[in-house]
Amino acid sequence: MTIDWLHFTPWTSLAGGMLIGLGAALLMLLSGRIAGISGILGGLLRPGRGDTAWRLLFLGGIVLAQPLWSLLADPPAARIDADGATLVLAGLLVGIGTRYGAGCTSGHGVCGVARLSPRSLVATASFVAAGFVTVWLVRHAFA
Repeated sequence: MTIDWLHFTPWTSLAGGMLIGLGAALLMLLSGRIAGISGILGGLLRPGRGDTAWRLLFLGGIVLAQPLWSLLADPPAARIDADGATLVLAGLLVGIGTRYGAGCTSGHGVCGVARLSPRSLVATASFVAAGFVTVWLVRHAFA
């Protein structure tokens, strides 16, 4: 393995991780909610009374983060090495996994692991293992 030193960004990555952690901690402290994006988005499909505004604000912050960042600095060029059908299939598989896993990487990986939730530890280990297997298959078995 080699490191692409031209694109190695430890400080911006650290800052981004700290902002994600701060946002998740504030959501937990101020509302008692877990910052799991699939749960927040899914809650809009059948919202409870007084449950819509905070969800829309949270998701709006996620959507507006990139345009606001681009006002301060040039965003990195996006590069997607897959066709549309592959992206649709990947999205469907992630959605199915989110339903079976009772949460997504943000809910389990960020919030659940921080709370030492056994279910989240197993789910996150499963996400990582599935990622390893997928990369190996795509780069070696099907290449």
